[in-house]
Amino acid sequence: MVAPSAFPATGLTGALLRETYAGKKVFLTGHTGFKGSWLLYWLHSLEADVKGYALAPDGDPNLYQLLNGDKLCESVIGDLNERTRLEEVLLGFQPDFIFHLAAQPLVRLSYNIPVETFATNAIGTANLLDALRRLAKPCTVVLVTTDKVYENQEWVYPYRETDRLGGYDPYSASKACAELVINCYTQSFFNPRDYSQHQKGVAVGRAGNVIGGGDWAKDRIIPDIVRALNAGKPVQVRNPAAVRPWQHVLEPLGGYLLLGARLAADPVHYSGAWNFGPHLQDTLPVRDLADTALQAWGGGSYEIPTLVSQPHEAGLLKLDISKSINELGWVPRYSAVDSINSTISWYRALGSGQNAAELVRADIEAYCSPGA
Repeated sequence: MVAPSAFPATGLTGALLRETYAGKKVFLTGHTGFKGSWLLYWLHSLEADVKGYALAPDGDPNLYQLLNGDKLCESVIGDLNERTRLEEVLLGFQPDFIFHLAAQPLVRLSYNIPVETFATNAIGTANLLDALRRLAKPCTVVLVTTDKVYENQEWVYPYRETDRLGGYDPYSASKACAELVINCYTQSFFNPRDYSQHQKGVAVGRAGNVIGGGDWAKDRIIPDIVRALNAGKPVQVRNPAAVRPWQHVLEPLGGYLLLGARLAADPVHYSGAWNFGPHLQDTLPVRDLADTALQAWGGGSYEIPTLVSQPHEAGLLKLDISKSINELGWVPRYSAVDSINSTISWYRALGSGQNAAELVRADIEAYCSPGA
């Protein structure tokens, strides 16, 4: 794996995270997904007691099964819209922390299943928060949405947490709806002014475009690149000029964990929304990502297909992360090139027979090392 670049030290350290999460009950939704599996492994390494709630892992291969995820947590296979069951599982566990990652996460798929996307992302979040109302103990809650919640004006300015929400495609709109649900429940039931009564600290993490080893989802650029290169075929690059805030999976996950630690210590000040993305100089067009990935792979080519009636996807998206830097003490540790190189190296190492859990462990240890 590639070591992180020498960006400034952050408030995120392995010692802080272990002190926060060791021995604590953590309810993790979406634990069978790509990001969820990485976070599950990280929480397990911090000696947290994790209970997962998610649909069954999708696809073969999938990272959850490669990590033997059932040995890392008590896994419950369920749907967020099984409202009664979700509430029973959550209340039966009595969590100290909740990390809500479960979602329908794919933009292009959302055009095929818009109603299901809204049901999972908006109503599913409402179901979780409604169950939280009935939890009669203190709890720290980090709800994960996306950078795509912003009403995208296709401008060069990075979006701040206070900018207007919106969404052209069903995925983006469903996540903006989820944010409205979150705001409603926070103001109505978990208002920071009334923390002494309800004892629920609630915050939102908005992440950029995440890449990393172990993602095999359809219509995501890195998995598409890896599949094509393994098959000896040219990579299909749909939107070469589209600019995205690419970041290694450990960047937002580290942000969520740090936000959880800060929120547990001061649930009033750290409530609200927080952006987690790369430095602005690391916001790259898709063609640059593809070029870097092919170079890291050591060969291959890509082609730009002629697409007819292609679903709309944003052309330009940047995040302002100054709030997370200045108030959380979170700073990106990977450059865009490091993120891409590390990700491609992960897939190459797995293909050569290395163990997925060891690759994940090594990446987490490198990311949390004091010299990183």
